[in-house]
Amino acid sequence: MRITKLYKEFFNSEKTSGLILIVCTILSLTIANSSSGIDYNAFWQTQFAGHSIVHWINDGLMTIFFLLIGLELEREIYHGELSNIKDALLPIFAALGGIIIPAGIFMYFNIGTDTQSGAGIPMATDIAFALGILSLLGNKVPTSLKIFLTALAVIDDLGAILIIATFYTKTIFWVNLLIALGIFGTLLILNKLRIKNLIIYIIGGIAMWYFMLNSGVHATITGVLLAFAIPYRDGGENSASYKLQHFLHKPVAFIILPVFALANTAIILNSDIGETLSQNYSIGIALGLIVGKPLGIFLLTFIAVSIGFCKLPDDLSWKSIIGVGFLGGIGFTMSIFITLLAFDNDDIINKAKFIILLSSLIAGFIGFISLKLILNKEYKEE
Repeated sequence: MRITKLYKEFFNSEKTSGLILIVCTILSLTIANSSSGIDYNAFWQTQFAGHSIVHWINDGLMTIFFLLIGLELEREIYHGELSNIKDALLPIFAALGGIIIPAGIFMYFNIGTDTQSGAGIPMATDIAFALGILSLLGNKVPTSLKIFLTALAVIDDLGAILIIATFYTKTIFWVNLLIALGIFGTLLILNKLRIKNLIIYIIGGIAMWYFMLNSGVHATITGVLLAFAIPYRDGGENSASYKLQHFLHKPVAFIILPVFALANTAIILNSDIGETLSQNYSIGIALGLIVGKPLGIFLLTFIAVSIGFCKLPDDLSWKSIIGVGFLGGIGFTMSIFITLLAFDNDDIINKAKFIILLSSLIAGFIGFISLKLILNKEYKEE
């Protein structure tokens, strides 16, 4: 199975970013619950150009993260796991299972309540964290398992993006939205005309982001749209898409995601943990990530293979699919991102963030231990 240089860069940057995210999260939680906690939280709420610093991070810097995700998705569609429909169906079914089952579990506990809008929280997989933990298992991890998890997480994030655009848009300002879409259409035309100058697309993307920001639709959607407007051609090293994706790997992995983690995990831990854990939304998030994700990923994948829609690669076992399913339960970045859109109450947001961190930690630990045992056994049998 051929792995492109760009995929290796993506995998390596994401796994490194995952380890950095762990450090940043621990650091942020420590500072937030120290004597400097009040000042630390106040810093992120400092106003700049009409918005807080954390708002600029979530609506501005994270657009660049979504741009990278869009570019990776495009690469997967043209030359990666998703380029062949037979191969693509396996991670597609896995992602669908990892979206539907967790959302269903959350809704079971929260339907008809003020927190039912949080159904999207346990749907998402954090690519950086998941690949970071998988990388800790070393060279015993089959290449097809790395690619499966990457494709699963990318499709998962695409699902989250569509959910954000569809269900977390409250008021639409149609003039601004139409201008943003008009710019997107113009960039697509430039692409068709074989205009390769990347600067033109970046300037157009910034303008599209501005109008999308003021349209009511979350501005980060601009990143994905821009990714598909940028010329891909053959995906070679001279293509605009390749150059931009190559350039973005390190800034996203070592600056944007760590800053997002620092700004959004400044959670002051409540002494009454039991009260936090007993909330319906807490139960929905925890069970959705820890139980729903692996169950959904395994169940729909197993059904799809049993029916004959797709097949399991020769070097993968159903046990390893379940182990990867637990890694899919690491929500973190995307789950926190959706939490900020789903809830207005700061107390609920902070408690939900805590549950996301706790659940992601548990899911990641189970995934790591189970895969370590499975891969060690399979490695000895070879």
